[in-house]
Amino acid sequence: MRIAFDVSPLSHERTGVNNYIRGSLRGLADAAAREGHEVVAFAPTSPKGRAVISEAVAGFPIDLRLVGLPAAHWVRTAWSRLGRPPVERFLGPIDVLHFTDWMYPPQRAGLRATTIHDLVPLHFPEWVTARTRSMHASKYAHAAQTCDLMFANSAFTADDVAATLGFPRERVIVAHPGIGEAFASTGEAADLGRPYLLTVATLEPRKNLGTLVEAFRLLGDLGLTLAVVGGRGWGEQPQLAYPGVELLGRVDDDEIARLYRGAEAVVYPSRFEGFGMPITEAMASGAPVVASSHRSLDEACGDAAIRADPESPESFAEAIRDALSRRGELRTKGLAHAATFSWSQTGERFLKGYLQFA
Repeated sequence: MRIAFDVSPLSHERTGVNNYIRGSLRGLADAAAREGHEVVAFAPTSPKGRAVISEAVAGFPIDLRLVGLPAAHWVRTAWSRLGRPPVERFLGPIDVLHFTDWMYPPQRAGLRATTIHDLVPLHFPEWVTARTRSMHASKYAHAAQTCDLMFANSAFTADDVAATLGFPRERVIVAHPGIGEAFASTGEAADLGRPYLLTVATLEPRKNLGTLVEAFRLLGDLGLTLAVVGGRGWGEQPQLAYPGVELLGRVDDDEIARLYRGAEAVVYPSRFEGFGMPITEAMASGAPVVASSHRSLDEACGDAAIRADPESPESFAEAIRDALSRRGELRTKGLAHAATFSWSQTGERFLKGYLQFA
């Protein structure tokens, strides 16, 4: 097969969605190469985006086709909504088109597939920007009408896609995220000068950092710092100005892994996720994890995390105290759980899905 795979989101900063796209592409490319298939990764992107994407996929066994364009975002939007010209005009004949985030390019023939990471813009429009609502709502509707196959990052999301979009559940394949090579329990641990809790999240309302900061206030007797890693999303976050909260901004995977390894516990209070990749990354790095009890995080947590009510600072404070007293047990459980996830498995699920429904 000749598989066309959209990598246009990789021109932007590395959030969870982009890490999933990059990791799943690597797993797919490796699986395809072993079985004699070809992966053509493509994107209309800005001149700067060409360099960023090229670096992100360097060394992957793919045919990379990037077209540098001014105003690339608007070109991608117009291409999706106009429905022409077909992607074959630029790539030649294909057997599969897999579009990844919100762009939905037209095609003449072949299997049509996409990935759905979550349906937050439909269920909780107040948690996203107007632009995100518009782009993703259009993508979801188009995908439900035109795709032969969808992939979801969890069974929770797969069930949600089928129920919400009216798409056949048997055509939604679960492909859990893998874990990057940087996230390992061996290696240097960060030292912030005193013991710290760590959370990794884009700074936006859905990540529920207000509840975490209030829980942190209730733990004042422990002498901890609360380290927050993540780029600025949208919405005001005045609670992060609380004493003892240290904003580290966005850092690369190697530094996040160091921070995971040095943390007393990693805390993930998000109200709703597609999967929750920082949970498994933290476990793979040997950190005990406290996470929201929302069922969208069940697959990431398994039985290896302490769970807490995302709307209750008291619940989170109690869970953090529990995790600190059970660090050894949680580390062992977390390492075993994290070992069940890999990008190779993700890519193999993609390839198997294409072959099943082609």
